[in-house]
Amino acid sequence: MARASLLFALLAVAATAVAGARAPGTATGPPLAAYGNASSVVRRRAVENGLGRTPQMGWNSWNHFFCQINEEIIRETADALINTGLAKLGYKYVNIDDCWAEPNRDYQGNMVPNKQSFPSGIKALADYVHAKGLKLGVYSDAGTQTCSLRMPGSLDHEEQDVKTFSSWGVDYLKYDNCNNGGRNVVERYTKMSNAIRKYGKNIFFSLCEWGDNNPATWAGGMGNSWRTTGDIADNWNSMTSRADQNDKWASYAGPGGWNDPDMLEVGNGGMTEAEYRSHFSIWALAKAPLLIGCDVRSMSQATKDIISNSEVIAVNQGKYYLPLTFPRYLLPMGFQCSQTTIFITDSLGVQGKKVQSSNGLEVWAGPLTGNRKAVVLWNRQGYQATITAYWSSVGLRASAAVTVRDLWAVSSLSSELFAFSNNALQVPEFITTISIFSCSTRHPPLRGKYLPRWRLMTAKMYILTPK
Repeated sequence: MARASLLFALLAVAATAVAGARAPGTATGPPLAAYGNASSVVRRRAVENGLGRTPQMGWNSWNHFFCQINEEIIRETADALINTGLAKLGYKYVNIDDCWAEPNRDYQGNMVPNKQSFPSGIKALADYVHAKGLKLGVYSDAGTQTCSLRMPGSLDHEEQDVKTFSSWGVDYLKYDNCNNGGRNVVERYTKMSNAIRKYGKNIFFSLCEWGDNNPATWAGGMGNSWRTTGDIADNWNSMTSRADQNDKWASYAGPGGWNDPDMLEVGNGGMTEAEYRSHFSIWALAKAPLLIGCDVRSMSQATKDIISNSEVIAVNQGKYYLPLTFPRYLLPMGFQCSQTTIFITDSLGVQGKKVQSSNGLEVWAGPLTGNRKAVVLWNRQGYQATITAYWSSVGLRASAAVTVRDLWAVSSLSSELFAFSNNALQVPEFITTISIFSCSTRHPPLRGKYLPRWRLMTAKMYILTPK
């Protein structure tokens, strides 16, 4: 089937959240107001290790390199995260996926780094990465071998392997689910979780169970993230289906533990720039881990622009972008710029979810602090259409008035670009937008229905805050 066209609008809306009547069309859940308070969300017990207070950010080797990895690539990737400024934006984890170890353990039963691809060893690599202010992750499996069949898994070696990882200075463990002999999944992951609690308290534990046994319902007390889907591929259908599969578990995510629809494919070449922008936007809305999956050493400027948008990242990381203007008399002598930016922490940490769906035209939304809302308008059909997000679905008062900040354009917008009516927000097809709305003295407030007019196949983000 031909690749569908995407309308994706992510709006961060600050307004009072009040449950309203269900919008026309097929709704998939209660109005967003029902999720507007972190305490009202159905949550699982979070593991108490102080990690994962926001979704993890970093890089993983698998989506681009698969098994073709070596220590030079890892070092150069760490360098690139620093040199491109990505590390300053929060991309801290440098994660080595499958194929880093020798096929067999040593005579003491320990895992051994592959002598050809990692001759200096993992500890030396961790030291290199740590010296740059980054963190190093490795991969293992809750089975006798990993999925590649090229290295041993950790089943029945959990404590021994965690001791080894800790001695090397490893900060992150991705734990897969291959070659498990049919043994009970909860028991296998519990054993590794207990080993990490005992011998690796600073190791971020990422369960990669593929969602087969509904890990969102039991993994919260074990680790800091859990896969809700099978492996992602670098194409439209795979990306969108992972978003759908992940959505059903939205109420289980939050500070300390996150749903994981798999790593980012942005920049690997299988989707268009607009589709990659949409991919990144919906992962941000869904509070998914932001783990870059491309070769950051040679990424295009377009790829860098997508994954380095600080205001979009702020939606994922629970921070509210707030530009401030200061009177010049308050500035130190010699300072010319009177504007700065601060980020206010969003303590809710609530995953955005689907709140409207009708014939492939969808609205996704999630609450932020201050009763702001993050809203996604998504056209899943292959034809031009208009999507309307009703205030009652996203948790806004019928009389709510908002002003607009465009996160992809990094600018505030004039109300002359919008038309409003019927207590709804409306966007035509092929526009990917993320918005956070904030109060403004430069433009009158916007009310009711939101109708931007931009060229097709673009990505926009806004912040909306009520007057």
